[in-house]
Amino acid sequence: MPEIADKHAAVDASNRGARARLAAMVTRLFDHWRLSAAEQAEVLGLSPGSRSTLARYRSGEPLADSRDLLDRAGHLLGIHKSLRLLFPRDRDLAYRWMTQPNGRMGGRPVDLVVKHGFEGLLAVRRYLDFQSGQ
Repeated sequence: MPEIADKHAAVDASNRGARARLAAMVTRLFDHWRLSAAEQAEVLGLSPGSRSTLARYRSGEPLADSRDLLDRAGHLLGIHKSLRLLFPRDRDLAYRWMTQPNGRMGGRPVDLVVKHGFEGLLAVRRYLDFQSGQ
């Protein structure tokens, strides 16, 4: 499976190709993290039943031209980067981290994101950025 980019630049929302590449990276990341379809939708700020939207992203359609959606995708890739920095020799742990109970996060990190939306996503990102010294 191809690697997920560790670095990402701000995506030009008007560039469909960039948004399509971002959709591919995010859906591949969800596969690595083993998130359910409902969790994937919630993490992206979509309704829990947005399976058709997720399927379109998986099939190569670009992410919607939405600042919220693009910001969420950027934070997800930032979380991935921090996890790779924290666990450079244990890729499996880096991929399991979002779905494993974490006492400091009050449960599974993905549940924090689902419960608190964008603020939960920011909390997970800040925690990992602090832990990885970024």
